[in-house]
Amino acid sequence: MPDRVYNVLFLCTGNSARSIIGEAVMNHIAGDRFRAFSAGSTPKDGVHPMSLKVLEDAGIPTQGLRSKSWDEFALPDAPRMDFIFTVCDNAAGETCPIWPGHPMTAHWGLSDPAAVTDVAFKQRAAFEDTLRFLRNRVTAFASLPHASIDRLALKSRLREIGNMEGTTNPSGEVA
Repeated sequence: MPDRVYNVLFLCTGNSARSIIGEAVMNHIAGDRFRAFSAGSTPKDGVHPMSLKVLEDAGIPTQGLRSKSWDEFALPDAPRMDFIFTVCDNAAGETCPIWPGHPMTAHWGLSDPAAVTDVAFKQRAAFEDTLRFLRNRVTAFASLPHASIDRLALKSRLREIGNMEGTTNPSGEVA
């Protein structure tokens, strides 16, 4: 068991696809070292059904996943975040709440799979791509030596992870 469990928040506008997938993947892959959450600036009424289907088909637990406002995580009694990752360009450009503890942030922009609506197999493929891209990012992130790496080096690594395959933001901004 690690000395410390880090809290991670994945943000997107609607909190129904990308951020939900990020939360589920992080908890599945690295739940012993990280506790992941997700939220949106204007959350949808529920999680996109294809998010749940793709996660379940990949053997990733989906119980407890729900669309929620990022306001829940800015409250005084909310878990204190160590890392916050925006996964959509809209959320990255919005004015976020002030996060207690000043967590490290990075933009890991991905295309919205829910925007693919023309043909069912194309939508499924878009969600599967999102899962793959986030799995790769989470795996890279979880492998970093968080306890021993300095903040500047960690920012650099987060930027590199944000620029991995599938990015929508070539700068991979890190705050």
